[in-house]
Amino acid sequence: MVPEFKASRHADPSSGEPQAVVASHRTIARRAASDSLADAIDVLGRAGATERLPFVLGPDGSYDSHLNRFFRELPEWGVKSENGIDGYCSDIALICRFLHEARGGKSIWQVDGADLRAYKQARLFAANPDDRIKESTWSRAMAALDKWVRWSLYERLLTKEPFRYVDKTVMTSQGVKQVRVIAEAEVDWHRAPITFLPYEDYLLWRDVGLLGRLPDGGRDPGWRGRNCQRNALFADLVVCTGMRLGEASSLLVPELPPLAPERGDLHLSAAVVKRHRSRTVFMRRQVLRELHHYLGIERDELVQRCRVAGAYEICGDHLTVRRASRQALVVDGARRSWAYSAIDADQRRRLMSVDSQGRSAGPLWLWLGEDGQPLRSSTWQSAFRRANERCARFGIDFEVHPHTLRHTFAVHMLGLLLRQTIRAMGMQEDRHFTLAQIKRMLIGNPMRKLQLLLGHAREETVYAYLDVLDEAQEIVLSALAEWDDQAAVLDRLQVPTAEVAR
Repeated sequence: MVPEFKASRHADPSSGEPQAVVASHRTIARRAASDSLADAIDVLGRAGATERLPFVLGPDGSYDSHLNRFFRELPEWGVKSENGIDGYCSDIALICRFLHEARGGKSIWQVDGADLRAYKQARLFAANPDDRIKESTWSRAMAALDKWVRWSLYERLLTKEPFRYVDKTVMTSQGVKQVRVIAEAEVDWHRAPITFLPYEDYLLWRDVGLLGRLPDGGRDPGWRGRNCQRNALFADLVVCTGMRLGEASSLLVPELPPLAPERGDLHLSAAVVKRHRSRTVFMRRQVLRELHHYLGIERDELVQRCRVAGAYEICGDHLTVRRASRQALVVDGARRSWAYSAIDADQRRRLMSVDSQGRSAGPLWLWLGEDGQPLRSSTWQSAFRRANERCARFGIDFEVHPHTLRHTFAVHMLGLLLRQTIRAMGMQEDRHFTLAQIKRMLIGNPMRKLQLLLGHAREETVYAYLDVLDEAQEIVLSALAEWDDQAAVLDRLQVPTAEVAR
């Protein structure tokens, strides 16, 4: 493994002191040029130093073996997704940087309650509003810090909790429970409002930002964007299923449902979803047709071109696949077939299908870049950012992220739930309901359905969308043919009997 710099600042030659304090890097596995290098990479792999594993270096280039072992062992502590590990590493690196720059050169092993309170003031209540972070960002940082504390106590690297914890009562699927949380994690402010798009606004953002059209729908002769159809299809998939970025970006070709008269059911593997809670999402017929069109034409042409150019030569890093179905695949050298539920995102990127003669037939990863290689989540984030910038040039002020589309799905599906409930009760759909009336109608089985679709651990998590319904009933209850067609999804969801009574 060799380091790939992810983010760093350079030293000021005149001062002789490094301006960067904690730099975050990644490892890259390169093809071995000698047997000794191959052995070294194998040793690192057995130690858990996988490809693109984030690690942190100090201002003098020092490597804290204990802190970086924490990042390697995060999957064993419940943080298994690449995005999750990246986020935790980034959050811990920022805390380390703050301690060095603003707290007298301290290391994270010397942090105390006063340091954490100072960090909270700097991050949440900075004098410049542009320097302040959101509540969700702070919550993730505290989750990362708490995970580090728990791990360090378990490994006996800390003798006690370095700052104050408080007991908090929370509602879980097993009932009311008491949990201990970092005191400074609590913030006395209102939760930021959920951001979503009315469906008409989503179509405008997609057509202008991703497809390169003009706001009036006409063709823009100056548009030079590439992969626009692929990017728009990805956005359509997210907005019609509510998948998270990591879930939608790590799909495999064999997992896609076949073209059929009915809407396609797509099972999301436990290995790539949050908290390993597998679930089923439902694609619209039009999106499923477009996906098969992408597979059969655009993606297939790209794969064939890259095969001819030798881009898919089998190497030691590949997992060669002989056969694959919608449930499992057969990998060379494995004693039994692999279920998708056991294949994480890193392994999925390495899956390479081969024909009967053992010749490479291309990656199984669904979304490919121009070089024919699997796309990472960061590519989609960049595509959305470019789409926002293009829309802004036309005066379309939308700040859309992949998670915005997940919220859009949730809000519109909640609107459909309300509409179905109103119809079942024989009430008029055009009347305006108060928030209290909406809650009485929806809390329980309907909200449990939305929870199943979104893959949340607790039903209470989706209650936040009720406030949006109260504020924008005209939007979410508008008669959109696309969402009326999607309403059949709700009838197909089976809520476990044991959970209905909760």
